[in-house]
Amino acid sequence: TTPFSSVSSFPFPLIVPYDTYTYHRRHSHYYTYIETLLPHAPFCFIHLISRNATSYSSLGNRTMGPRSGSGSSSNRLPRPSTPPGVPPQENMRIKSQLSFGVVCSSNINRSMEAHVVLGNAGLRVESYGTGTQVRLPGKNSMEPKVFKFGTPYEHMYNNMCATPEDEAFFARNGVLQLCKRGAAVKRGPQRWQDMPSEWIRQHDVVIAFEERIFDAVVEDLQIREPTVDFLPIHVICLDTKDNPHEAKLQGQVALELCWVLEAAGDRLADDAAEIVDKFERERMTHTPIKVLYQLCYL
Repeated sequence: TTPFSSVSSFPFPLIVPYDTYTYHRRHSHYYTYIETLLPHAPFCFIHLISRNATSYSSLGNRTMGPRSGSGSSSNRLPRPSTPPGVPPQENMRIKSQLSFGVVCSSNINRSMEAHVVLGNAGLRVESYGTGTQVRLPGKNSMEPKVFKFGTPYEHMYNNMCATPEDEAFFARNGVLQLCKRGAAVKRGPQRWQDMPSEWIRQHDVVIAFEERIFDAVVEDLQIREPTVDFLPIHVICLDTKDNPHEAKLQGQVALELCWVLEAAGDRLADDAAEIVDKFERERMTHTPIKVLYQLCYL
């Protein structure tokens, strides 16, 4: 049985709640795991790999699904079954009080890194991009790989594995790993501006990872029709260079900030600006970081 029947057709390892895995790991023959998540926080989600499955470090040489024109499913990643039953209450995590949105340009590097980090910490989080298209590094600066928002990460992965030469190149520059991570989190990249207001208003805090993206989020919130509830949304910018190394560092910075905001509780609406300002001053003592803040309503 699986708690997520909607992903039963995915060619990826099945993903189960962390707490369920922790409780049942002694009763299961699956023992190796890769931390990741789905946008169904507050749980931390993990892949389970069977005892006989290929290790994660060697998955880079395997495709995520059958290549174009191939009817074979022999290259699909293993899908172990979820242990049945529900863990006891004492094994459950405390639910996140706030809902976080993380935003970059293409929803594949910076925002996805933060999505994984925050989700694995038990926070409720969704990720988005604000660009017109999903742009990935190509074989040269004049020929990037371009996809529409909503294109499944699996499709991007297989597109860049069209030939052995392509697969080797995109494995070296790290793009295949970004697509693989994205596919483990959700189906495809989502564009912030295309999301309905009823969905956007669920977020208490939105973190953008570049100043122009911060501006795009604020502008979008200001031109939307107000919802009935007209709730506050705290928009924050953590300026981050668009490369995997910087994304990894800033993902941890974002997590620290989110925990501080989470701890504010009912005082968040009044104290958010002061909290962000204090956080920037403290971080600047050992890590230069540019932080912007804007209170919006929707």
